[in-house]
Amino acid sequence: MSETLPLFPLNTVLFPGGRLPLRIFEQRYLDLVKRAIADNTTFGLCAIREGNEVGPSAVPYAIGTRVRIIEWDMPQTGILHIETEGLDRFVIRSTHTETSGLLVGQVEPVSVEAPSAIPGEFELAAEVLEHIVGEYGATRFPLPHALDDAVWVGYRLSEILPLKLSIRQNLLEMNDSLARLRILVEILRKHMN
Repeated sequence: MSETLPLFPLNTVLFPGGRLPLRIFEQRYLDLVKRAIADNTTFGLCAIREGNEVGPSAVPYAIGTRVRIIEWDMPQTGILHIETEGLDRFVIRSTHTETSGLLVGQVEPVSVEAPSAIPGEFELAAEVLEHIVGEYGATRFPLPHALDDAVWVGYRLSEILPLKLSIRQNLLEMNDSLARLRILVEILRKHMN
C-alpha cells in the first residue's frame, strides 16, 4: 500500500537497523525534522543518484530506508544534530517537490528479509564483523547484535566497508541476504590478499 513520505536525499546509504548522525541546517530539512520530532513520525533517507545534498532537490535512487529520530540536540540556533535509526526499506513510486524545496515521495514498503543462518562459506563475514563490533562497541553498533543472522551481518558490513555509493546502493536493493553476503565476502577476500 502506497503512502506519502518526506524524503531526505544524501550521499550515503543507510540500512535497516543502522544508525546515522546528521547535522541539519537547511530550512526545508529543519522543518522536516521539527515535524518528525513533534509528531513522532518517520521520513525517508535515500541516496542521491543525480544532484547535490545542498540546493535544488536531488534525484534519489528508487529504494531508500525509512528512519526515525532517536536523539536530537540544537547546539545553536538554526542547526540541529540528530541521530537516526533505519527501520525498513521502501521503493519510491513518484515524487514531487513542495514549495519549500522538500522532496516528497509516494512510497511502498519493500518486503522485509527474514533472518537466516550464515552458511559456512560466508563465516568470514561474521568473523570480520565480530572483530569490528568488538573494536567499536555498542556506541557504533547498538545492541542487540545478531552475528549469526545473514541479514544483520550483511547490512552492517554494507554500511561500514569502504564501498562506492553505487555498490552500497545495490546491496541495499538486494532482497537476498546470501547473495549480499557472497558479494561482501568476495570484497573482503580481495582486500585481505
